[in-house]
Amino acid sequence: MNTVFEALSHPVRRKVLALLKAGPRSAGDLASHFDISRPTLSVHFNKLKDAELVSVERRGTSLIYHLNTSVLEDALAGILDLTERRND
Repeated sequence: MNTVFEALSHPVRRKVLALLKAGPRSAGDLASHFDISRPTLSVHFNKLKDAELVSVERRGTSLIYHLNTSVLEDALAGILDLTERRND
């Protein structure tokens, strides 16, 4: 769970996830939305992959990124469990 929250802590990675909400996108298409170097963006992609927030498939020479919403749902459920009041 720590890797998920670490991945979500950076605004570039949150923007990548927001872009992927509309559907799968190529690395090049995602990169066009940022004014940072491709190597730097690659580091962000790797953080998202390590947290399993995205999955990647190769189509020819392109890398296509997909949002993994189940990991986000699990993280949200974990937060809700922490805030839930128990009647003892």
